[in-house]
Amino acid sequence: MFDDLPDMASHGLLHAGLGAMLLYVLVMTQLTIFTVTLYLHRSQTHRSVDFHPALAHFFRFWIWLTTAMVTREWVAVHRKHHAHADTAQDPHSPYIVGIRRLLCEGTELYAAARHDEGLLAKYGHGTPDDWIERHVYTPHCNWGPTLLAFISLALFGIGGMAIWAVQMMWIPFWAAGVVNGIGHWWGYRNFETPDKSANVVPLGIWVGGEELHNNHHAFPGSAKFSVRRFEFDLGWFVIQALSGLGLAHVRRIAVIELEHMTNHLAIRMAQPVALAPRVKVMTEFFRKVTLPAVREEVRHGDRRTPPLSIRLRRALADGGRWLSTDERECLDAWIDARPRLRTVCRFRAQLAALMESRRADRAAGAMMQWVRAAGASGIDALQGFALSMGTNMAVPGSRAGVADAVSPSIHRPTGDAAAHRLRDPHV
Repeated sequence: MFDDLPDMASHGLLHAGLGAMLLYVLVMTQLTIFTVTLYLHRSQTHRSVDFHPALAHFFRFWIWLTTAMVTREWVAVHRKHHAHADTAQDPHSPYIVGIRRLLCEGTELYAAARHDEGLLAKYGHGTPDDWIERHVYTPHCNWGPTLLAFISLALFGIGGMAIWAVQMMWIPFWAAGVVNGIGHWWGYRNFETPDKSANVVPLGIWVGGEELHNNHHAFPGSAKFSVRRFEFDLGWFVIQALSGLGLAHVRRIAVIELEHMTNHLAIRMAQPVALAPRVKVMTEFFRKVTLPAVREEVRHGDRRTPPLSIRLRRALADGGRWLSTDERECLDAWIDARPRLRTVCRFRAQLAALMESRRADRAAGAMMQWVRAAGASGIDALQGFALSMGTNMAVPGSRAGVADAVSPSIHRPTGDAAAHRLRDPHV
């Protein structure tokens, strides 16, 4: 018996080879990823999907066993992130704490945020509060990883501790670091949200769909993160499978998906989640006004002038808010040398301020004034957008009044005279 102890300590009960150990790590870590994205994120934080009570409790147990995270604390931190994304109050913004620190110290930032009792009271409502949560999962959250360490050691011997270490680092690196860090630092954007969220890659596989971060910030209440045909959300694929088995019920999904998948079992009874008016309007403005204006300047501009980089061109969508001082000066100089583009940027800044206004009574009149001035700008793309504001988009005030105000000026070459009557905020 004692002769077997050294062998058991070296190889564990399973005597697994390297290939089997790697497969075990992949399965276990992906199960943890699914638990975070499906249960903590989509179900508990945003209430977009409900799971069968037995499955929901398995998720709770798995989170306790493999991460030491507490449901209420995780939910509260993430809800605050959405409420104050990329501002000084954001618990984990790379623009506030730095991308390197977020990648390397994401766990520490999460731990600092979760100890704020005010945060838990304000954002932690609606999470499980039964006996096992109060007496085991919350006060003894570290017992789970400790138990997992003994299990790993028993199954794989000394090598099990390396497996356990990988499991402990998986969520802090991929979720706290990559999703919260890279997902607000680099990637492509489908929607002009007020924050800097981006889709890291169009195939949301490795982190369960969380890679489609900009889509999620545009539709935070949607159970499905992918919105374009070339995008794939593995988490949504799992939800569909669970729905087919009667283990999941989709509560909300992006209105884009309802328009194309109304007969799908998983979303038949789901409530639609629409884009926020500010996101919808500013996304359309960038696509229909700013980008055409930039292309026109590039096509007919001075070929001796260096072209605008892709990063600076994208920065036109938010007025260069996230650029460094040097980059901002470069962008401002490029804009100032192009009067038509300068006018477009001025109107963009004014429109953004109006869409963020909390005084609907004042915003309605100011929006009417903006639409009239844009219609008299002499810039075709801007005039067309102003007309669409009065006919297709939700604008404070009467639709007919807006359309009537814009239509007469669409074909009148009045230049920028009307636009200059508006306040001229810096781009």
